[in-house]
This record gives sequence, C-alpha cells and structure tokens, in this order.
Amino acid sequence: MNAPAASNTQHWLTFQLDGQAYAAPLTQVSEVIRIGEVTPVPGAASDLLGIRHLRGRVVPVLDGRRRLGLPPRDGDSDSVRVVMLNHASHAVGLRVDAVGELLLPGDDAIAPPPPGRAARVDDPVIGVLPWKGGFVALLDVRRMCRLPESDAA
Repeated sequence: MNAPAASNTQHWLTFQLDGQAYAAPLTQVSEVIRIGEVTPVPGAASDLLGIRHLRGRVVPVLDGRRRLGLPPRDGDSDSVRVVMLNHASHAVGLRVDAVGELLLPGDDAIAPPPPGRAARVDDPVIGVLPWKGGFVALLDVRRMCRLPESDAA
C-alpha cells in the first residue's frame, strides 16, 4: 500500500494508545488540549465521545482506543489529551492516553504496515517506523477520522 503522507520527509507527533505508539503528521495537528467538557451525541458511533466547543467551533471528539479496537482506559489520568486533527475543512479531536514527541524519520525508515492489517477497509495505519525497541504506527488522518475521500487534498 502506498503511504503518500509518509513519502515526504515530515515531522510526526507521537502519542500513546494502550501502550502502543502512534503518530499523525504534524502538518495535520493544530493543537493538543485537555479533554474539557464533551457533550455525548445520542445514536452516534461507539467511538465518538461527543462534541465540544473549541473557540466558537463545534468539533467531534473520537476515542482513539475505541476507534482502533483497543480496550477501554481504566480511570482518568493527567496525561490524557485531545489531539486536534485537521483534514481539508474538517477538525476532529482524538482522545489519546498521552502525547509523546516529534519524529522526523527519513524516507527509508518508514515501512509498510504489517501484513494482515490491510484486511480492515477503514484501517488508518499507513506505515510503521522502528522506534525505541518497538515501532510507531503512522496514521492517515482522513481514514482515522472517517472523513470523506472527496475532501482529499
């Protein structure tokens, strides 16, 4: 699978979900905020925590763990944050366990996702990067946030 977002040398913001490192392109991260007050939306997808107001704008907030099929988080922690992701005209918050560091991998360091992941149609992982004895899963923001392909830049 091609990883167009991963093909250019760019910075990636890492964050943790259930002990695994994930990353989003820094160009698509507007800010990192505290969870704040999130209003549930009746009948919404199970991974949508709800909506919140952010500087005059109403934005959906996804639970990163639920979105990726990971177990729910036990209790709250001071490290929990919302990474605000942008794609085209859309802004979506993604609740993560903790925010990590910035990475600037070389083009040759990024590998395709492990075999078998491609079986999931909406799998947002577009590549992996060896890191700290494990790996970072690189995410496609549009797919992670389930945004329409017609808005692809």
